[in-house]
Amino acid sequence: MTLIKSENLIFAELPFEVTYLENEGITLDPEETGSTFEENAILKARAFVEISGLLTLAEDSGLEVDALDKRPGVYSKRYGDLADNAHEGRCHLILQELASLNISDEARTARFRCVIAIADPEGKVEIVEGHVEGLISHDLIGNNGFGYDPIFFVPEIGKTFAQLESSEKNEISHRGRATRKAVPVLQKLVMVQN
Repeated sequence: MTLIKSENLIFAELPFEVTYLENEGITLDPEETGSTFEENAILKARAFVEISGLLTLAEDSGLEVDALDKRPGVYSKRYGDLADNAHEGRCHLILQELASLNISDEARTARFRCVIAIADPEGKVEIVEGHVEGLISHDLIGNNGFGYDPIFFVPEIGKTFAQLESSEKNEISHRGRATRKAVPVLQKLVMVQN
């Protein structure tokens, strides 16, 4: 059996049993003390595998804005000392910071990154990563999604993440890309365990 933090349709197709933290009664939310996405993902995966004894997948992700020295980065969820659910406030903070720099639209480059750590009970950890490049818009655009989606514009599709339907976003998102890379790693590790 494999333990995953939250449900994801990509994992529903796997040829082995997948369970989720809430199904196992695991409420631990490890503090993200790492200085990189990789460190935080590993920290969480190891914490969950220690509790469950199961092959475990955990992720850390966030937004990197080049003109802001890749901030908010690992602090994406808690950027600006705002309440946990203050997504719109964080978007406005990023927009204000970029406006104060007076940079061109082409210099508003950013990316969403997702790092997934897959830990087994013997202590081995595998890492996969997905990212998507984009630009930071000048305003919040769209009503779908969460977090920084309303300001993350993908030039190739001409929309922000918040303008995309879930299925469209999953095809190109950092999480979708990382998750698709994680599937063969999970399959390999499950075969080794069996």
